[in-house]
Amino acid sequence: MSLSTRLAHRPAHRLAQRLAERLVQPASAHCDTADGPVVTAGRRALAEGNVNIALKWVQKDADATVRAAFEAATAAGTDDAELAFLTGLVRLHRAGEGHEFDGIKPAGTPQPPVVTAGDVAYATGDVSGLLPLVEPAERGTVEERFARAIALRDHDVDDVVGARGAVAAYVEMIHHAVHHRLGRTPA
Repeated sequence: MSLSTRLAHRPAHRLAQRLAERLVQPASAHCDTADGPVVTAGRRALAEGNVNIALKWVQKDADATVRAAFEAATAAGTDDAELAFLTGLVRLHRAGEGHEFDGIKPAGTPQPPVVTAGDVAYATGDVSGLLPLVEPAERGTVEERFARAIALRDHDVDDVVGARGAVAAYVEMIHHAVHHRLGRTPA
């Protein structure tokens, strides 16, 4: 059973999903969803047996904690151990950004259009769908941050320092676009 399916069957997560359908999620919640980039990287790390895939999402001072949780999860091989690893990974990522963490949100949790467009731009290498969602005065800066993120995107998975640089560029691009979105209405 996948993590998103397990989460969907837990009463607290069902309630959270119902609330998410009614409330707009803050952009900072992007990385704490079951289908977000941090959990996706954590799952890939577990599947490939390479913790470096996950380490890029946390600050260097969290390496030992992530490595220990990864080893415990791979040794146990249980869904609970996997969930504990992923939860810890997201918690440490959020702490590194200075944000609180209140659990992994269900897959499909609504995200602001600017975040979705930023992810599509990053995945495809085409920023054209993101720019119309950003204030005109900030489009040049978003394009510069996008270009930097794309330039750093393809890195050696075992180069954790380089991978952290790529993640930082991606996060800066997304956060800048969110901060300068058109209308500044709730994301």
